[in-house]
Amino acid sequence: MEHDCDIAIVGGGLNGPALALAAAQVGLRVIVLDATSHKPRKNAKFDGRAYALALASKRLMAAVGVWENVAQDAEPMLNIRVSDGRAGVGASPFFMDFDHAELEEGPMGYMVEDRHLRYALQAAMQTSPLIEYRLATRVTGQSTGPEGVTLSLANNQKITTRLLVGADGRQSGTAARAGITYTGWQYSQTALVCAVEHDRPHGGVAHQFFMPAGPMAVLPLSARRSTVVWSEKTDSATVIKTLDDAAFLDVLRPRFGDFLGDIALTGGRFSYPLGMMIAKSYIAPNVALIGDAAHGVHPIAGQGLNAGLRDVAALIQVLSEAKQRGEDFASQPVLARYQLWRRFDATALAVATDGFNRLFSNDNPILRLGRDLGMGMLNAMPKVRRGILREAAGLTGDLPDLMRE
Repeated sequence: MEHDCDIAIVGGGLNGPALALAAAQVGLRVIVLDATSHKPRKNAKFDGRAYALALASKRLMAAVGVWENVAQDAEPMLNIRVSDGRAGVGASPFFMDFDHAELEEGPMGYMVEDRHLRYALQAAMQTSPLIEYRLATRVTGQSTGPEGVTLSLANNQKITTRLLVGADGRQSGTAARAGITYTGWQYSQTALVCAVEHDRPHGGVAHQFFMPAGPMAVLPLSARRSTVVWSEKTDSATVIKTLDDAAFLDVLRPRFGDFLGDIALTGGRFSYPLGMMIAKSYIAPNVALIGDAAHGVHPIAGQGLNAGLRDVAALIQVLSEAKQRGEDFASQPVLARYQLWRRFDATALAVATDGFNRLFSNDNPILRLGRDLGMGMLNAMPKVRRGILREAAGLTGDLPDLMRE
């Protein structure tokens, strides 16, 4: 049977295009199906969205030819400072401080704006003769047979593929049509996301404040700007997100503090409910899931996209090695290797972020004292601190080849 492609990827966000580029490098024909109708523009205005790319993820982006087009706009994270905090009071005197100088490899990660990363991925796909990218294309059905998967599209067209990859996020249609279910739960928290300009330079320092209602991350962007990912109790967040910009800032300022001087909003504001979910299987016959379609974690450590990119690197290595051995790369034994590689690691990340959120998202004075003393002790232990730093940089565990130096 002649297939339209070797791999059909449902989802044109970030993980899908990254997988397409990696697949094309090993000679696989790819079709990327994007349900959205808006193609990224080169000179798009900053809309407030940005991502923390761990060092390992930066290596993957370099390997697929994307990093060279975003490097000049990326902001290195030189330090991470973690502390308890309280609105109007500021950070606790006990904290953990992670300096990139403790890593031989360089900065632990980079902040990259969505407008730059998304456009660079799209531009790179357009240069590959093995990638077909379809905008405004919605999948309505999928059926698996002995020779692959047939996709039905909303425009009544059909696509045949040897392997189908779901990169279509939470509530993945690919997973649902394959009969894959999830385990997990919703938190009573909502993430409020925005970007701010500030009077003082941030020095490349990323801050993680643990507030009673939930964690707040302040992450450095280029110039005197930072991204804020602020987890708040859902009842409060529902009210806060309806406020105008001035009133929103009045609520944010006591939580943010004045360590960077006065702040002003730049770009848009976003919100999304928080929860943890893990697919009970990452694979089905001729189907694999990556990114949020496979696992959704709390943004407490900023590892959601990085975990998805690790899926990308692991999956393409498994497929490439199978192809070189003459195996059917879309077969269950091959896909099972991908699941074995990634499922435990992603589940451990989800459980860890869940535990940290539960431990820190409260104002219990006994727990607060224990947390503060614990962070102070860990900060005084260089080997432990360096281990945590390498974990944040994505350099631990069984690294896929695309994430190695």
